[in-house]
Amino acid sequence: MSVQGVNNQADMEFLCGEYLKNNHIDLGLCKQLGVKRGLRNPDGTGVLAGLTNICDVVGYEKNEAGEKIPAHGRLIYRGIDLQDLVKEAYEKDRFLFEEVSWLLLFGSLPSKEQLEHFQAVLEKHHNLPEGFVEGAIMRMPSPSIMNQMARSVLGLYSYDENPDDISLENLMQQSVTLIASLPTIMVNAYQVKRRIYDKKSTFFHIPTAGQSTAEHILSTYRADQKFTREEAKLLDLCLVVHADHGGGNNSAFACRVLSSSGTDSYSAISAAIGSLKGPRHGGANLKVMQQLDCLDKAIQNPLDDGEVAAFLRKLLRKEAGDKTGLIYGMGHAIYTLSDPRAVVLRQKAESMAWEKGMERQFQLLRQVERLAPQVFAEEKGGKVICANVDLYSGFIYHMLGISQDLFTPLFAISRIPGWCAHRIEEVVFANRIIRPAYKYLGQNETYKSLEDRI
Repeated sequence: MSVQGVNNQADMEFLCGEYLKNNHIDLGLCKQLGVKRGLRNPDGTGVLAGLTNICDVVGYEKNEAGEKIPAHGRLIYRGIDLQDLVKEAYEKDRFLFEEVSWLLLFGSLPSKEQLEHFQAVLEKHHNLPEGFVEGAIMRMPSPSIMNQMARSVLGLYSYDENPDDISLENLMQQSVTLIASLPTIMVNAYQVKRRIYDKKSTFFHIPTAGQSTAEHILSTYRADQKFTREEAKLLDLCLVVHADHGGGNNSAFACRVLSSSGTDSYSAISAAIGSLKGPRHGGANLKVMQQLDCLDKAIQNPLDDGEVAAFLRKLLRKEAGDKTGLIYGMGHAIYTLSDPRAVVLRQKAESMAWEKGMERQFQLLRQVERLAPQVFAEEKGGKVICANVDLYSGFIYHMLGISQDLFTPLFAISRIPGWCAHRIEEVVFANRIIRPAYKYLGQNETYKSLEDRI
């Protein structure tokens, strides 16, 4: 839909031409002026902008000279290694997302009684406010589930008796509501999108008592409401590995920036969802699946290293795929030798790939993970890269029969506990509006009256 009043190509060419005539920034000045573009240091590390107790992301070590040394990655939630959480989930056959949500919010592992109470509170909020689906989702459908989720989160403001109260008690109440509500919002938004935009049958299931978040999603998403425990456990694992990634990731930082202004929780979380929607942040797993389709069509034998490596070279040389020169699912701003999230997803996805008859696709992804670092080094040199979480997360959602429309929304549902934890920490402890500086490059001009302008 065109913007009213600017509705044809000639209008846009005129306006864009006027903008480009009067605007230019020489990015080469960044180094000269000491500008940390993208809030990154010259070595690619992030500018230190705050303190946190919530999450640590370890991807490299530094020697005495301050140089980055590649290392195997670690993701640490409140001092507990992700690998230990995954081990607990699978050895004890437990769903862990609710426990991780508690851990991120409160800072310690819950007792059995605390966890059961927390699960009951979350379950109560799986049901949306009376009339919310009809008023906020059905009457204003969107082809983008992420946009619908952001809008719906803003809509919850109207159902909160104290939406602007930023006391700890109220922030915690809002956090619990958002963690529990967003899965239901996502599924309902998807069903409306199917009906309005895809012209397909739609169905709305009532949340079932006693279900984990992963079970709740599968039960309300699938028409027959049926799923295996193994499927639900794999989805729960995806929720756990995406639950947080430190205060510096784009969406968490966006949430912190808004929170530092004193605004309400719904505005801050909606902004985080908007950030995550971007293909440079949360949308990459969809790109991986599109790339996998290209690989599947082009590769005869997925176990032939030479054939796969040759195609990866074509990707880097912009001769194949979407011709961006990127290998999606490879490389990360922090991780060097390995991304712990990719490691655990690969390990747990393999058996289901064979069970679902998708072993060929899994083998292709495994080959990309194994061969891309060497191909990248030969073609580009320098940076050490590894598989990131996106290489396997979209594939897992695909195996679970989940629409690509929901790949990034599921990421958002996973990340809500982390966002809420960072918001609370920012409001309670930081207590200072985030306000970095930008160097002005414009020149002083003398105002001319309208009659004197050419």
